[in-house]
Amino acid sequence: MLDSPFRLRMPPVLSVPRVCRNASCAAAGLPESSFAAWSRGELEEGVRLAEAAGRAAAGCVGNCAALVKTWHAALLVRVRQLPSAARVLAEVEGLAAAREDTDGALVAASLLCAADLAFARGDVGAAVDLAARGAERAQRAGLHRFLPDAHTVAALGALRQGDMSVSADFANQLRDCALLGQTAHGPSQCAWTAAQLLEVQGGPASAAPLIVGIVTDDHLLLELLTSQPTAAAWLVRATGKLGDEVLARRVVAHSRDLAVRNPGLRSVGAAAAHAAGLLAGDAAAVLAAAAAHPDPWAAASAAEDAGKLLAARSAERRPAVEAFESAADGYANAAAPRDARRVVSRLRSLGVRRGRYPQYAGRKGGTSGALTNTEAAVAELVSQGFTNSQVGERLFISGHTVAFHLKKIFRKMNVASRVELTRAWSQVAGAAAEGARAS
Repeated sequence: MLDSPFRLRMPPVLSVPRVCRNASCAAAGLPESSFAAWSRGELEEGVRLAEAAGRAAAGCVGNCAALVKTWHAALLVRVRQLPSAARVLAEVEGLAAAREDTDGALVAASLLCAADLAFARGDVGAAVDLAARGAERAQRAGLHRFLPDAHTVAALGALRQGDMSVSADFANQLRDCALLGQTAHGPSQCAWTAAQLLEVQGGPASAAPLIVGIVTDDHLLLELLTSQPTAAAWLVRATGKLGDEVLARRVVAHSRDLAVRNPGLRSVGAAAAHAAGLLAGDAAAVLAAAAAHPDPWAAASAAEDAGKLLAARSAERRPAVEAFESAADGYANAAAPRDARRVVSRLRSLGVRRGRYPQYAGRKGGTSGALTNTEAAVAELVSQGFTNSQVGERLFISGHTVAFHLKKIFRKMNVASRVELTRAWSQVAGAAAEGARAS
């Protein structure tokens, strides 16, 4: 089970303001009050107090103001008020340029907040790069508490872009982080991210312990829903695949309660409507949620869910195609080729062709340059022992197409069997995984 006693620990970005002894710093208690309100699900109050803390810390000669503003920006990203988050983060950068950050906390925190902002905007490549830089700065300064946040961005980025090798590596890291209490805050986010990666690798059953651990713990579920707006619908889908409607209803109830308590937050209301509509099988409600989501990836996800509900009804083919088309475009704009491929595959099953499949993003370092990105994804999954059919299910292509790619992989890598490919690929993928661990 998840080590939930760690759930109420303050995030590392607030550690410096919390212990500031500067007599001119008036923000001492406000960051803790902001965190406490946020942890109770009072998100609007948490954002308000974070903003007040930033103003109160303006006279501090240290980094308190910048760190508290980073916390404020992070909360704005979580509720998807992205223009406001960008404005506050720009203020942080101005303060950082004017003051020396002796312990590296400010630089690491601001880089990771910028990574979250880029990810929410759909700029996955920039988000992964910023997360790597933030992790490198944190490691150099010995601030290992920041690393789970960086790894979460990198893992989700790898998943959306179809980098199976890096995804597998991070799945194990984040699962251990959650289960063993290796993060002082946010264990549910680590567990949720690991669960998504594990589900891709081995199906819902492989992620079941993490999913059940989150949903059955009130505090962990609240923590996740307040930090990751897209988590509610994903949990409803995941618990549905496990055949546990009780857990799905629990997610919806908590999500609705959070929306009622924070009526001014559009992202929270959209997330609750998405989850509820999905559980009820109400395509119209899910489409309305897609229109309400401020997060481009979340909007695409809702459109895909609506398409699936509509496609199950023979009379609704045209609106299903329209929903899938919207989802495919949304995923493409959010730099999520793996998700886009899944939707294009659904469109093809309905007789709609959109040209070539969206291409996976290339991996950084440690790759066999002769392989295409899709061939690399095939090689990774085959080396994990999956059959052609299983590889096709994960890459949203047919088993025959997998076999076609496999022949080209054998030729390019000069191997004659799956065993030889596994041996050769372990060297290729190992370099990429090592690079990911270093970040």
